[in-house]
Amino acid sequence: MTIQDIALRFSEQNSYEGATFDVQIIPGEVEVLQIIVGELEEVPVYLSITDSQILCIAYLWDENEVDQEKRSDMLETMLSMNIPMPLSSFARIGDKYAIFGALAVTSGFDDVAHEVIVLSENTVEALSALEEFLV
Repeated sequence: MTIQDIALRFSEQNSYEGATFDVQIIPGEVEVLQIIVGELEEVPVYLSITDSQILCIAYLWDENEVDQEKRSDMLETMLSMNIPMPLSSFARIGDKYAIFGALAVTSGFDDVAHEVIVLSENTVEALSALEEFLV
């Protein structure tokens, strides 16, 4: 499955598991698909495909948005949330904090759509749960 295939399938779906999608291909050296799930438009999911995985990432905040006096507590809280957060994990990419999920390249569209929905929901929950650590 290619980025174009996934974009087409999302565009063809009126809804999936009750969610609607707005998709946009972002061209570049590596094509990325930006997916916005229905009412969760403040949290786009970025999907890319490598030889070994389909990677879905949602960005949370930059390092400069973290209250440095609470940073250690934030990291502890993020580690504690990692296990019970379905299909998603916290990460840091450069100076940005993110939540990501990965799928096998052999995954079907239903698996990808489900991952995107869950990742979007997890991102909104994480933003709410961790806002106390931001300036």
